[in-house]
Amino acid sequence: MQIVDLIEPNRVACSEDVNSKKRALEQLSHLIVDGDESLSQLDVFESLIARERLGSTGLGKGTAIPHGRLKSGDKTVAAFIKLSQGVDYDAPDGQPVDLFCALLVPPESTEEHLEILAALSEMFSSQNVRDNLRSATQSQELYELLVNWFRKKDNL
Repeated sequence: MQIVDLIEPNRVACSEDVNSKKRALEQLSHLIVDGDESLSQLDVFESLIARERLGSTGLGKGTAIPHGRLKSGDKTVAAFIKLSQGVDYDAPDGQPVDLFCALLVPPESTEEHLEILAALSEMFSSQNVRDNLRSATQSQELYELLVNWFRKKDNL
């Protein structure tokens, strides 16, 4: 599966106003279930929260990849938000997080899960990518930046 197939335009939000880690995860949960009646927002949120209880998914430099498994899901889905201001996320560098890419996978998708997490981590490790994402002012612009990065990576 190509990572670019996981992020749909309706699952990307720009300049969201949330003031806590919990609210950021709630917003991501809402985006993930938007338009997909097979998913439950509560199940998505509980999966993300359960993973956070094991340890923060904050990477540092204002980025995080909240992720989890969906018992009822049969496909991998992702959502992305850029917050208007960072929130405390227990990141290893102590910086607030403003860029989030959430990922949910079916229970049996262990290898795929790890490959996607690695690619997202690689994306967030680029200062140029982070700067471009932070300078975006609209959701569609964010979506295009994400898709272009993944397409470029997949073609290397």
